[in-house]
Amino acid sequence: MSVLAAIAVLALLIVVHELGHFLAARLQGIHVNRFSIGFGPILWKYQGPQTEYALRAIPLGGFVGFPDDDPESEIPINDPDLLKNRPIFDRAIVISAGVIANLIFAYLLFVVQFGTVGVPQDFNRQPGIVIPQVMAQSSPAARAGIRDGDIIVAAQGKLLDASEETVPQFIQLIQNSPNQPVNLTVQRGSREIDVTVTPEVSPEGRSVIGVQLQPNVSIQYQRPTNVLQIFGLAAQSFQDMLTRIVQGFVMLITNFSQMAGQVASPVKIVEQGAGLVQYDIFRLFPFTAAISINLAIINILPLPALDGGQLAFLLIEALRGKPLPERIQENVMQTGLVLLLGLGVFLIVRDTTQLEFFQNLLQ
Repeated sequence: MSVLAAIAVLALLIVVHELGHFLAARLQGIHVNRFSIGFGPILWKYQGPQTEYALRAIPLGGFVGFPDDDPESEIPINDPDLLKNRPIFDRAIVISAGVIANLIFAYLLFVVQFGTVGVPQDFNRQPGIVIPQVMAQSSPAARAGIRDGDIIVAAQGKLLDASEETVPQFIQLIQNSPNQPVNLTVQRGSREIDVTVTPEVSPEGRSVIGVQLQPNVSIQYQRPTNVLQIFGLAAQSFQDMLTRIVQGFVMLITNFSQMAGQVASPVKIVEQGAGLVQYDIFRLFPFTAAISINLAIINILPLPALDGGQLAFLLIEALRGKPLPERIQENVMQTGLVLLLGLGVFLIVRDTTQLEFFQNLLQ
């Protein structure tokens, strides 16, 4: 069930993104002839009065199609309601609407969380340290066999308590042990497993094992006092998460060689989401919000085949006073799409081979 929930999250976020494009076009009276989730061969479709709705085989995104470039379209090429015949500002609204939809949806997720689950109030600390995410498959932690969702219950033979100093003390132990083996006991479900991890020195000169750490706490919730508290807390949570994610992208761009291993495929995202849901169902809200914000930021990057790439073409058109030749735009977008799909396939294969059941098959 946790895996299905994570898959549903990805599908929902794709629908939200494409629905943003679709509604931005339809509300402006712009013709839309296709609304597809996924790429490649059609698995299911429904032909509406104006638009074909389809579910496709490759679940790496989706698209909203316009009749502008459809040779079978019966709409005249000079129709003012074709997307390419609209002013630059109208087209920019349509192109950026998917990103905006994902950001709004992330904020609304926090609103729903605080309005239904409640406001975090009491934190019941338990012994150990939770590892919500192993940062890269090449990290010392991953090589030692540590996985997302593991709980470190002992280090160097000493049990970890429930105090506030547990995480800082563990970090200090790792920083004091560069290139030296550290014996850990981790709890994975109902099992306890002994592993040995050897911290490496990062480019910044710190000893690390490549994991995120957080206290092992269970959160107690209480009903919000009023609606304003819900919207206020949602805004603060959204702002904090957006800031952290943007900082992460900046680190990825400026230190790509060290951070590239953190780029995840849908397979890895589903695995992480399933682990979080199994650990705490309420974490599905911030997990979904984080993926939605990530999807928005990725799409706004000025790369071919993404929304940011199309906005870059619009900017060039505004500066030149006329668009780039269609052949150039098509070649750039097609090349970008091939590279994007290639990257997606590579990441899926890489992350699939790292799954527990796949590793067990190889043993």
